Amino acid sequence: MSAFLKDGLARNYLAGAWVEGDGGARIAVEDPGNGQHVGDCALAGEETLAKALEAARASFERGDLSAMKPARRGQLMQRIAAEIRGIADEGAELLCRESGKSLSAAHDEFEEAAQYFEYYGGMADKIEGKSIPLGPDYADYTVYEPYGVSAQIVPWNFPVSIAARSLAPAMAAGNSVIIKSPELDPMALAMLGVALERAGVPAGAVSILNGIGAELGARLVESPAVDQIVFTGSVPTGQAILRAAANPVTPALMELGGKSAAVAFEDANLDTLMSSLQSGIFYNAGQVCSAMSRVLVHRSIYGEAVERAAALANGLSVGHGLENPGLTPVISARQLDGIETLTATARQSGARAASGGARLEREGYFMAPTILADVDPAARVAQEEIFGPVLVMIPFDSEEEAIAIANDTPYGLSAYVQTGDSARAARVARALQSGMVNVNGAFLAAGSPFGGVKMSGIGREGGREGILEFLETKVIAAP
Repeated sequence: MSAFLKDGLARNYLAGAWVEGDGGARIAVEDPGNGQHVGDCALAGEETLAKALEAARASFERGDLSAMKPARRGQLMQRIAAEIRGIADEGAELLCRESGKSLSAAHDEFEEAAQYFEYYGGMADKIEGKSIPLGPDYADYTVYEPYGVSAQIVPWNFPVSIAARSLAPAMAAGNSVIIKSPELDPMALAMLGVALERAGVPAGAVSILNGIGAELGARLVESPAVDQIVFTGSVPTGQAILRAAANPVTPALMELGGKSAAVAFEDANLDTLMSSLQSGIFYNAGQVCSAMSRVLVHRSIYGEAVERAAALANGLSVGHGLENPGLTPVISARQLDGIETLTATARQSGARAASGGARLEREGYFMAPTILADVDPAARVAQEEIFGPVLVMIPFDSEEEAIAIANDTPYGLSAYVQTGDSARAARVARALQSGMVNVNGAFLAAGSPFGGVKMSGIGREGGREGILEFLETKVIAAP
């Protein structure tokens, strides 16, 4: 595995080379499924960051990617996709062990990463401006240009695929990129550098640095050498980054989580709803920004829906990710404590635990799959992002009431509609304050724009909208 991982130490990918941390600094990485030591990660500090920024700027000024013919840039992206698949088996096992997710989900993550590079590789030679008709005596047209150095801070829940979601369009657009990996599970993401190295990415065009968010991440976003910031994570951290970006006026692309609602009407197919719940709230132990964390059910079918949801939760197998169970652990002891505390507060306030409600007493960090019924829409558990396998269920009586409850949170990332009435589905989808709406179990792919409204973020990733986020528009006018 080249020089990436030796003696259990994951190194930083700095301008085409593998380097240790500043002064030998490192952090231990543990397996959430059993608390065992997975390996150590070399921590980058100010010295390593300065070298990465210098290399990224030099690469951009040389035009390593931006001056490369678009078709060749697309071919490079396709090679990266192939190399990602080449490391997928080893990378998926490492990701499973350090993040706690199932082995199958880890494989899916590497496959999704490869698909992002394929998708944007096909788009690299299709970045086209337009001609603006001002009459026969004028030429007025637009061109798209890369920002320069894109700083990207990646979360721990899907580190490999979310990194690819930003890295692929940034590279296709011709930017240089510095990625700050999550400290809880940095090893598989650092391994992405192996694919970049093998594909022949120019040295300096991409660096992947391991570091603490409050330290390395803060230094990165404050740097005047950065031309764009991309962040996926919590609202408070996103707000801090936006404040830091205000001084140098650095453009920022933000995906800040959600409290997504599913609205199930009286004609909803409950089999489809249960299938959606299994993936929507229990996949990756509910640690998904677009998780189906609130389900609003018409009162006429509410009781049956709660009973079936509880049966689904109680029937899930629980275990280490290598076993591919129905429910895996959450990422850390701290995460588990927060989930359990918020759930206990909800129960004390009148919510009914139809299933679960507390941590599982076993090795690792496991929260019981939990269904909270009869929840007050204004309760904390219905307003705040839990980021765990906890589903909130709320009854409603009318379409207007359902829409009002669904929209009554600070978030607006994703929403779900379950109904057999296509006209109502379209009407409610338009009324929901959300960047994405899934109807009757539909799902999104690399070609779909991903992002939210309100406090869920700024901008879109994925699809054509995703590559435009990494480009600036220039208009050229001449007589």
